[in-house]
Amino acid sequence: MAATNNFTIHALELGPMENFVYLLHDHSSNTAAIVDPAWDVEEVLSLANDKGIRITDILLTHSHHDHVNGIEKVLEHTDAQIHLLKAEARFWGKSLAQPKLHHGGDRIEIGQTAIEILHTPGHTPGSACFHLGNELIAGDTLFVFGCGRCDLQGGDPEQMFSTLKRIKSELPGNTILHPGHNYSPAHPTSTMDTQCEGNPFLHFDNAEDFVEYRMHVHDRIRNTPYEAVSKEQAQQSITR
Repeated sequence: MAATNNFTIHALELGPMENFVYLLHDHSSNTAAIVDPAWDVEEVLSLANDKGIRITDILLTHSHHDHVNGIEKVLEHTDAQIHLLKAEARFWGKSLAQPKLHHGGDRIEIGQTAIEILHTPGHTPGSACFHLGNELIAGDTLFVFGCGRCDLQGGDPEQMFSTLKRIKSELPGNTILHPGHNYSPAHPTSTMDTQCEGNPFLHFDNAEDFVEYRMHVHDRIRNTPYEAVSKEQAQQSITR
């Protein structure tokens, strides 16, 4: 759980794929957005009910089944507004009940909590991260010492390289990363400074090397839970 004077991020690890489902609770209005509702969303609904929090919005980082299979359950109990990027809606192709479609750079207001939507393609064409305060809800774009796959439908390793390069250069080092999966159980969250030091996907200076590592090397030499990798180790792994 991460908390500021204005909002609290409740993280629940749910389902067989170690998904994190987040509840972004705005203190001023006692309302919240649920991010990537999936699997045992009854636990999230119960948490909100116990704390007297009203869920008003559903934020989707992307449309893969393991991040969206609980939407209907949430809508059975709330009148929450669904938000996703327009590019992801086109990729997904699912008919949703009046979703609000966004572009990168748009802002969502949950009470007095402002959430900036970052368009972060690579895992899917319309993948998004949500930036609020000093926190980044990253979905499957960036994990603790890892990043999302690019070999699934809609994945693009060159786009992922550009996305991660932009995140690395634009976000302050003390930004707290909240990933979409708990693939590094000893470190469920991390700072961007720590990721710049130990995440192999942030170590490559050109797209060709990144693509080689993401598509042909990483899954052969690393298994979860992920631990830190030095830049030297990452570079050596593609020259064996």
